[in-house]
Formats: sequence, structure tokens, C-alpha cells
Amino acid sequence: MSALPVLYSFRRCPYAMRARLAVTVSRVRVELREVKLAAKPTDMLAASPKGTVPVLLLPDGRVIDESLDVMRWALTLNDPEQWLKRTDDALITRNDGPFKHDLDRYKYPERHGSDALVHRESALTFLRDLDARIAEQGQLCGTARGLSDMAIMPFVRQFAAVDPVWFDAQPLANLQHWLAGHLESHLFASVMAKFAPWKAGDPPILFPA
Repeated sequence: MSALPVLYSFRRCPYAMRARLAVTVSRVRVELREVKLAAKPTDMLAASPKGTVPVLLLPDGRVIDESLDVMRWALTLNDPEQWLKRTDDALITRNDGPFKHDLDRYKYPERHGSDALVHRESALTFLRDLDARIAEQGQLCGTARGLSDMAIMPFVRQFAAVDPVWFDAQPLANLQHWLAGHLESHLFASVMAKFAPWKAGDPPILFPA
């Protein structure tokens, strides 16, 4: 195993995205291995048979394969922006539960046999709550970005991208401004670099660069 922690990731996955955001802001160096979901590396599957990203392999043999746990691992080692102090677990649970349920059925109605518009409307309840929080504070848990913002933003990004014209026309000005600000940030750009899928024998990609 590499002397560095190894992070299996997939660029467009919101779970993997939020893990990379926390790793980057923590400045904890890992070896990044981009995954092709149609051909998952056997090393990753051996470590985490469920086969989802992110998967973090630590030098001592421990495996962390839940995205929020990867975020907290990195930030516990170094949290220069104090993200851990700006965390609302209940809000993240709503994102990862009911909102993600609606998001999947809005984005992939054929896969789920769902009514996309029904789930789009249901998801708006959560988005309106986010908009109201941002109106009061600027971010979800205060005036500066924190763990809640970075845990939730990749999923709002995915929702907005399904129908950008419709999303931009909604009365969610605070949320739209919040999302645009994060998407235009140096931090987001730095975690969205493109890499070829990893294969055994490839030279290591150190992340953050």
C-alpha cells in the first residue's frame, strides 16, 4: 500500500466530490485514484465490496467508505477554516435522505419509473429551507462556508443541472447566488480536475496538487 492514504474517487459523483472538497481544504495529502464506474478497480472492491465512491484506504489498513466520514477524517487532522464548527447534522440528513430520494427520481425518471415533476416539486421544500437559511446568514451555518455547505452543495448542483433554465427562474435568489459562488470558487475548480481512470502500475497522483 502507498505510504499515503489512497482515495478512490469519481469526478462527477456528489459523494466523492464532497470528500475531495474536505480533503483539499484540510491540505491533507492523499494519492487520488480516479475510478471508472463500469470497471471498478479490484483493489477498491477488495477494500469496500459495496463498490461505491469515495473509498479511503489508510496506511494502517483501515478503510473509510462513507463520504461524510472521509470529510470528518480529513478535517479532524486539519481544519484551517473550522468547517467542523459549522455543521448541522440534521440538515445533512435531510439532504442525504428525502432530498436525494427526490433528486434521483427527478433526474432519472426512466430508471425509477417516477413522475419527475412530482419529485421536483417535493424537492423544492428542502431548497426553500436552504434559501431561507442563506438569506439569514450568507451560508448554511453562519457567514462562512462550512461542512454543511460542502456536504450539500454538490447535490444542489446536480439538481440545478437537470433543467438549468427552470432552476434559474425559481424564486430562490439566495440559494442560486450561494450555489454560483461555490461553483465559481477556486476550491471547487481545484477538486474538479480531470484524470484518466487509475490502473495498477500508474504513477501516483498526489492530491491536492
